[in-house]
Amino acid sequence: MSMVPRALRDGWVIAKRNTIKIKRVPEVLVTVLVSPIMFVLLFAFVFGGAIDPGSGVDYREFLIGGIFAQTVVFGSTFTGAGLAEDMQKGIIDRFRSLPMSHSAVLVGRTASDVIYNVLSVLIMAVTGLLVGWRIRGSILEAVAAFLLLLLFSYAFSWVMAYVGLLVPSVEVINNASFIVIMPLTFVSNAFVPLETFPAGLRHVAEWNPVSALTLAVRELFGNTNSAVPASDAWPLQHPAVYTLIWVGIILLVFVPLSTRRYRRTAA
Repeated sequence: MSMVPRALRDGWVIAKRNTIKIKRVPEVLVTVLVSPIMFVLLFAFVFGGAIDPGSGVDYREFLIGGIFAQTVVFGSTFTGAGLAEDMQKGIIDRFRSLPMSHSAVLVGRTASDVIYNVLSVLIMAVTGLLVGWRIRGSILEAVAAFLLLLLFSYAFSWVMAYVGLLVPSVEVINNASFIVIMPLTFVSNAFVPLETFPAGLRHVAEWNPVSALTLAVRELFGNTNSAVPASDAWPLQHPAVYTLIWVGIILLVFVPLSTRRYRRTAA
């Protein structure tokens, strides 16, 4: 069997093994299901009355796109933490002794993150509908929005896979992820309009891929006011294209880096 089909077959086995942890480890289930609900309710009811997105857009409709983007990016940290945990417990050493593809561990780990994010997005969508969010675009556009979220999260999970192999400690991974992802999501248009940022910080936010992902999702869900001109920055003029460009760059860079690092670690 050639390398790619073998990696995909073995990777599917690893993905199933990682997904079973949802049933066997209650903490994972709580993180996957409760965190999205908490974020939606927190921002909708606690901060919603204090933030006006302007343009005649309801804040709860403005909010959900940003919550989606934040949650799928945070969800990608399962890859780094999972790899670090497997290395600490010696499970990676067991995988090394099996007649399986080296890249299958990474393929399966990142694929299981997509399954986690599907659950999170589903729970967020239901919660959002309950607090007043509505999908005002077509069904096909809504499906495209969900697929774009999952595609970006899959790509970002390869970044966390590389970090997890560099720093094989769950505690360090969690802290490092927080340091990187928190500013990435908050220095964006995920929760507040870009007009509220200082000039220099606004320029950074306009080119932040999370801002493009958030705006693309909002547009596909129909949660923007087309009568109001968007930012002049190219990424926010073409948010879906810019997001896909980042997906391609991340995969081209971090898939080889992660695979090479895993082989060195498992050598």
